[in-house]
Amino acid sequence: MPPTDRFLEIRRDLHSGELLARGGDSEAHSMLQRAGFVAVVRVHETYHRAPADLATDDESRLATDAVARLRAVGYHVDCDEGFDTDSRPASFLPLGASVAHLADRIREAATTDEVAGTLTELTAAHDGVLAALDEVLDATADFYNGLGKAADPYVAQRLRYLSDEHLHAIRTDLSYIRNQLADRHAPHPGRSTCAAEVPPTEQERSAVCACPPPPRTLPAPPPMAAGLRR
Repeated sequence: MPPTDRFLEIRRDLHSGELLARGGDSEAHSMLQRAGFVAVVRVHETYHRAPADLATDDESRLATDAVARLRAVGYHVDCDEGFDTDSRPASFLPLGASVAHLADRIREAATTDEVAGTLTELTAAHDGVLAALDEVLDATADFYNGLGKAADPYVAQRLRYLSDEHLHAIRTDLSYIRNQLADRHAPHPGRSTCAAEVPPTEQERSAVCACPPPPRTLPAPPPMAAGLRR
């Protein structure tokens, strides 16, 4: 049976009539958000609702689209009859997946140069990921400034504060770390690759590897029986 976090429900609440989606893991939550749902974070659960003031037909289309997307990648979705669909749209890797791939490269890196090269994709001054994020925050702030509600300029100000203070600190620190690693030119002692080669100075030619043996792990002692304790 699939894990429980592969199951979801998308239904109208019997009492309130709200369109709600419940269940699923973080990947499913991302898909619900891309379909148009809004996350509601509670103490004991996170569920999703339709955006406010949507027409009933628009809510039905939103729910049907979410059911199709989730089933297309293997989720088990129970839903109201009106949301059921045989459609299975093609799925594509989201933009965040290419950034997350940088973490995979760092996990596999064996030298400081490799990690420095990967961090450059984040810290590059003109077209790094963090520079692009800075542009997104500024563009969103500009958008809020023209929306017309009394609180909108304050939201825009908050976005610029996040860019100027928090994001700037991340960019500065990470750039410093990247430059430090770029200057070290050192292998990671815990990630060196063994080529199983014998160095030319080795007198014992029957040796197959010059690497030190792995540390010996002693077996854990058996638990003491309760009746033997004093």
